[in-house]
Amino acid sequence: MTKRNAFYAQSGGVTAVINASAAGVIETARKHRDRIGRVYAGRNGIIGALTEDLIDTSREPARAIAALRYTPAGAFGSCRYKLKGLAENRAQYERLIEVFRAHDIGYFFYNGGNDSADTCLKVAQFAETMGYPLTAVHVPKTVDNDLPITDNCPGFGSVAKYVATSMREAAFDVASMAKTSTKVFVLEVMGRHAGWITAAVGMADDAGTPIPLVLLFPEIPFDEAAFLAAVDAKVKAAGYCCVGVSEGLLNADGKLMAEAGTRDAFGHAQLGGVGPLIATLVKDRLGCKYHWAVADYLQRAARHLASKTDVEQSYAVGRAAVEMALKGRNAVMPAITRVSDKPYKWKITEAPLAKVANVEKMLPRDFITKDGYGITAKARAYLGPLMKGEDPPPFRDGLPQYVRLKNVAVAKKLATQFKV
Repeated sequence: MTKRNAFYAQSGGVTAVINASAAGVIETARKHRDRIGRVYAGRNGIIGALTEDLIDTSREPARAIAALRYTPAGAFGSCRYKLKGLAENRAQYERLIEVFRAHDIGYFFYNGGNDSADTCLKVAQFAETMGYPLTAVHVPKTVDNDLPITDNCPGFGSVAKYVATSMREAAFDVASMAKTSTKVFVLEVMGRHAGWITAAVGMADDAGTPIPLVLLFPEIPFDEAAFLAAVDAKVKAAGYCCVGVSEGLLNADGKLMAEAGTRDAFGHAQLGGVGPLIATLVKDRLGCKYHWAVADYLQRAARHLASKTDVEQSYAVGRAAVEMALKGRNAVMPAITRVSDKPYKWKITEAPLAKVANVEKMLPRDFITKDGYGITAKARAYLGPLMKGEDPPPFRDGLPQYVRLKNVAVAKKLATQFKV
């Protein structure tokens, strides 16, 4: 069969392990040089394709690509840029095909979450209508863990491990100071609509390490009186209380409690500030001294504490994406299927993008305790395996060593420019 080049891009919020997927794509493609020529990466995601700003990954030595497995964030740059519908902006899609044709790109690998799955599907459909031979495969990634069909999303396991660890360590700190100082600690975590990361905070508390913990999920409307009563009861019983709250917490009217009033390129509300809001409420109503923290970028960049399971799965979906493409599988996504909990076993299966794009998987209600403030045994059975195992990066002089690629640009072939 004719050898053609591949295009890979990273999209949306990056993770501690998205580069492991990149390594999976590139290393697997290099093993099939008879079918895949060069792997070009988009500088800053899909924007790199639109502006013909391509990176030649073949200019990177094997050791640098291998080191991506241990490096957080997006090695080629990511973006929040949503392709509009074909009827709204056909020019975007025509430009993509123009760039792909100019560089003989026959494989499109798009590494991202819900919106990226939608983009990948749209590009596959448009290429087909244009008669351009393109195989498009979505590589799953999102710390929010809200993609459907797949059991879990690459990137989530490491965030889960980080927030649970952070809450456990902070709880020890608060417990030691509670007599005369801080009695309530609030940790705000990511999760726009789904409470998967908030649930992971609950793993900080277990039979061996009990912690007076209250969780606030986006799936459970906030009840101020009930929340304050729960916190007050734990402070009186244990001397202190820790609170894990989702950035997407809703009030009784279904409105975001921490919406900043602005929106990103995908139309999502910009969130932030629910942590201090909850902490101030505790102070004003209960008179407790408090501290709060926002995990923010730290939770998704903490490669030093990544879950080994997550790293392995992230690499596996990158490898599988290439293997699926070489089999001619178009508009699909490698999904993780759980085979068993004990022992934990998983495998890669195929999911059609038509069933993935723009669908969010919420945290099941039976993962949340009846009072709405904790996680159930079923949630623990699901979360536990995803957080297990250590796969630390190499350290030097006490600090992790991460790779920075050369990211050599590919010479442009088109005379026209495209503004994004």
